[in-house]
Amino acid sequence: MAGLWRSYQVLMAKRPWTVQIITAGSLVGVGDVISQQLIERRGLANHSMRRTAKMMSIGFFFVGPVVGGWYKVLDKLVTGGTGGAALKKMLVDQVCFAPCFLGAFLGISGALNGLTVEQNVTKLKRDYMDALISNYYLWPPVQIANFYFIPLHHRLAVVQIVAVAWNSYLSWKANKM
Repeated sequence: MAGLWRSYQVLMAKRPWTVQIITAGSLVGVGDVISQQLIERRGLANHSMRRTAKMMSIGFFFVGPVVGGWYKVLDKLVTGGTGGAALKKMLVDQVCFAPCFLGAFLGISGALNGLTVEQNVTKLKRDYMDALISNYYLWPPVQIANFYFIPLHHRLAVVQIVAVAWNSYLSWKANKM
């Protein structure tokens, strides 16, 4: 395990953006597998690889670039490594970014699932507030610790590790028809 972490560190130093995007896409995929197998109890025979591939594509092309880019912007907006700065970053993240990100995530997943605009709006009205409230239970303490203790180039990885559970929930929520 230590060797795997060292390899990850070397790759992060050489290609941080690429590694962050691959990590995000992979872990969104893991979240979908957990959702299908443990939450929905589909079993291997009924596992939808197509759905997992869709969720991974959201991770690769939306979650990784958007969250990674957001952390760079946020680090410039709120500077410093104090507890007060970490609290400010968490508040800006949770008040400004999280609501928009969740809406976009659910909308994109609905579009990839073939929902019409009207169906997607109905699904957003049904699921958005529940997802946002669930977000507020999990992410504020994680983000305070992340912004206070974790260097910028590792923040997306920390978030994605915690997000395996969150991605399982989001995958279930996004794919529940």
